[in-house]
Amino acid sequence: MLRNGEANPLTVHGLRELSRCPPHFVQVKFELRNSYKQITDWIWENFEGRFWIGDIYYPTERGSIAMTACAAFELAGEASMFSLMLDQIQQTYYT
Repeated sequence: MLRNGEANPLTVHGLRELSRCPPHFVQVKFELRNSYKQITDWIWENFEGRFWIGDIYYPTERGSIAMTACAAFELAGEASMFSLMLDQIQQTYYT
């Protein structure tokens, strides 16, 4: 919550982690190899913007529906950093 001695207003008001994914958020789809809690803890610790994390459904090439994990970020830079760090995040916490 405190980074560099300043409180994040979104955290103080409970607005950082959203329960629904807004359409303007940048989505990063991934295969979950550990728990959502470990991923969200990393996001809370390393990013400052709003985010959503959960499961999404998408159509496959064969016409069926599949489910995958997804994290979505309001700030495109955070989505880029998350996608670059995802393998290390999951490897670090993998048990």
